[in-house]
Amino acid sequence: METTELIKKVRKIEIKTRGLTKQLFSGEYHSAFKGRGMAFNEVREYQAGDDIRSIDWNVTARYATPFVKVFEEERELTVVLLVDISGSQGFGTKLQFKRDLVTELCAVLSFSAIQNNDKIGLLFFSDEVEKFIPPKKGKYHALRIIRELLEFQPKGKGTNLSNALAYLTNVLKKKSIVFVISDFISKDYDAALKVASKKHDTVAIQIYDIAEEELPKVGIIRMLDSETNQHLWVDTNSKNVRESYKNWWDSNQKMLNISLNKNKVDLIKIRTDESYIGPLQNFFRKRENKR
Repeated sequence: METTELIKKVRKIEIKTRGLTKQLFSGEYHSAFKGRGMAFNEVREYQAGDDIRSIDWNVTARYATPFVKVFEEERELTVVLLVDISGSQGFGTKLQFKRDLVTELCAVLSFSAIQNNDKIGLLFFSDEVEKFIPPKKGKYHALRIIRELLEFQPKGKGTNLSNALAYLTNVLKKKSIVFVISDFISKDYDAALKVASKKHDTVAIQIYDIAEEELPKVGIIRMLDSETNQHLWVDTNSKNVRESYKNWWDSNQKMLNISLNKNKVDLIKIRTDESYIGPLQNFFRKRENKR
């Protein structure tokens, strides 16, 4: 992509998503996440009404009188976008490709973070970890993330979510908010998700296309698997073919939901032909109500 064209695209996304952030998401983001990270501040003597779970038993034993730990809200949070950049992200049959939707969504989350003085980082993955941008603050860092989302070309075409989660768990020492953005057409990620979700506040965002839910009845068509580069002729008029595909999709969704529920990971589902505004706002409000 030419530099001038890239700058124009970055600017266009910045104008749109920063406006949405200020109008729609700033307050919701703050309410959903601020206060979830608490840092130890001091100990003081127990007072009537204090939560007994906050008692510091070591100090209590030392002074023979109850003391409690006092925590304060962390003023700075760390947000990391774990972004699937495999071959399937170039798919889309309606308004846009999955990757285009992911770029705009990540821009909104990035500007929401920096507007609240939080750090934002990015990890690209395919069947390997492609690139990691450590979390930092500031507008220029957010713009760098948008540029990378627009311009970066992965080496791999497959998907290995487990490997990406394991890498992130090792490299991120501080508890962070991790948005895993993928179509979740991947295998054997449950164990890695379990470890990551225990260490970090993990949120799954599934980006998918309507044609991935159910094969349209459009006759015999030649399909390309963008992750393996294999071509296949498929008779979409065949009821058995459509039912077989639907069963595969439903099975994949069932596996995803079981894994997320078991590991207490929230799920946001966004389709390429629908606006992400509603699902994102609903998620923020849901998280605020759970606090």
